[in-house]
Amino acid sequence: MLTPQAAYRLQQAPLLAIGTLDSQGRPWTTLWGGTQGFSEMLGGGIIGTRTLVDTKYDPVIQALLGHAGKGEMVSGNEKMIAGLTIDLMERKRVKIFGRMIAGCIDELTTKGEGHSEAENSSDVQNQIQLITKIEQSLGNCPKYLNQYDIRPALVNSSLELQSDKLSEEAKALILDSDMFFLTTSVTEDMDTNHRGGPAGFTRILSDTEIIYPEYSGNRLYQSLGNLLINPKIGVTFPNYETGDVLYITGSTEVLVGGEAASLLPGSNLAVKIKIGEVRLVAQGLPLRGTRKIPSPYNPLVRTLPSEGNLKASLLPVRKIAQLVKKIQLGPTISRFTFSVPDGVEYSPGQWVAFDFSEHLNIGYSHMREDDPRSLNDDFVRTFTISSAPSAGGHDKEFDITIRNVGVVTNYLFHQNDRAGFEVPIVGIGGEFVIEQGGEESGKITPFIAGGVGITPFLGQIGRLDVRSDRLKLLWTTRLTDTELVLRTFEEHPDLIPCTEVFLTGGEMTSEADAKIKQLEQKGIKFHNRRIEQADLDIQGAGSYYLCAGGPLRKQLLSWLEGKVVVFENFDY
Repeated sequence: MLTPQAAYRLQQAPLLAIGTLDSQGRPWTTLWGGTQGFSEMLGGGIIGTRTLVDTKYDPVIQALLGHAGKGEMVSGNEKMIAGLTIDLMERKRVKIFGRMIAGCIDELTTKGEGHSEAENSSDVQNQIQLITKIEQSLGNCPKYLNQYDIRPALVNSSLELQSDKLSEEAKALILDSDMFFLTTSVTEDMDTNHRGGPAGFTRILSDTEIIYPEYSGNRLYQSLGNLLINPKIGVTFPNYETGDVLYITGSTEVLVGGEAASLLPGSNLAVKIKIGEVRLVAQGLPLRGTRKIPSPYNPLVRTLPSEGNLKASLLPVRKIAQLVKKIQLGPTISRFTFSVPDGVEYSPGQWVAFDFSEHLNIGYSHMREDDPRSLNDDFVRTFTISSAPSAGGHDKEFDITIRNVGVVTNYLFHQNDRAGFEVPIVGIGGEFVIEQGGEESGKITPFIAGGVGITPFLGQIGRLDVRSDRLKLLWTTRLTDTELVLRTFEEHPDLIPCTEVFLTGGEMTSEADAKIKQLEQKGIKFHNRRIEQADLDIQGAGSYYLCAGGPLRKQLLSWLEGKVVVFENFDY
């Protein structure tokens, strides 16, 4: 039935994702609306929908009304329709299912009605009038709904692509999308719903295949249940800024466990879509939207193995590491020493991956307002090994030097190094190697570190020529992290002549002033400012190496445009 909640939401929400089957039994999904009230109750579970549409290329219009002329009423003949009425600002949605009673297309003159989104649009627009008998309705949770302020727009559609392969423009739209809508079906039922996440959460496997992760949901498995019976799917990616829309119909493979992780590391459940037909329509949507606040439940983008996803290198055979020493190097930085009884092998600059799920995973929850991102967290974390391996290459201890920045690191920071804390190692890898070249080259190798981005450098000091005419270390870090700087130069005093330190942020407390005086006493060259482009102008520089967080790395790369730059990415 159409519940009172669904009836209210249908009349208040500015968006309606709607799906149906074409004459070949293929599902398609589209997106209508732009303003409140375009659907209304007619009584007895019957609703009327009236909205501007793209009659040229919208596959749902074509499936429902065929080639009917303007004003020609088309009988529904019990044709199945699934819908999702959704308010992205309030993060509320209701699913509906029913059957088409009748529909028609007529013309609407829009001149003077304030639609200004498509400057070249005709004053005469096409409008659908659709009558539907609702048989089912179901409210859904707000998880993964990214906020958009929706407004109406005119349709000025043009077909940019109709093929069985993605174009570069279609791929770009997918990788910029933070949501799509999907329709699945079985013999006497259909389901249209939403999938959301961070921009780019849907990944592109090839010109004909895409894949997306299934995040923790409500455990009803309506879409996935349908796909296990009938693998056909119809998906729609909207671009709310331009009004462009990408329609895809195809077939799916539901991937579970290792099958999902092999294609999309970090995922336990994923759906791979094989494209049957794709349509890219410019300005095909009767609406526009302004991106607002993303969902707090969005996890990070899960990249493909070919895109450098570290979790693709994790090993099924695990060793146990025991915490044996913890040294605090500032308010938010500590060094942890782990012991592995049967030893581990690693190269300078590599990372180690730990699995903290046994300690932190509390099982399934539908919602978790106190820590929303934990719903999709596998609690596997990678840390650069900051100690250098021994000459024999089989070590029973190693160090990581890390900042307390999240749930896992905060948990680790609260562990007692005398309590026997243990965590499984699930992999060691990485290929961030600093290459100086031969002395005859006469080149200086610059390394730029941001905060704890010094760690891959620390693991490689023993194999580097640290003379000032061979190496230049530029290290920018917070004023509060001066203890890490001092400890590093106490352990490696030969670095001092080739180093410049940039101290940023924080108040000049008496403790900070004392640390700065220690830097001066040691003869360390430092600046109380941010690193600048001029600091990177190093005479005789060869390849630049850098390890820094995203914003700083982006700035440094722009300054080093045209240079050879090798960088470590730790955006996980």
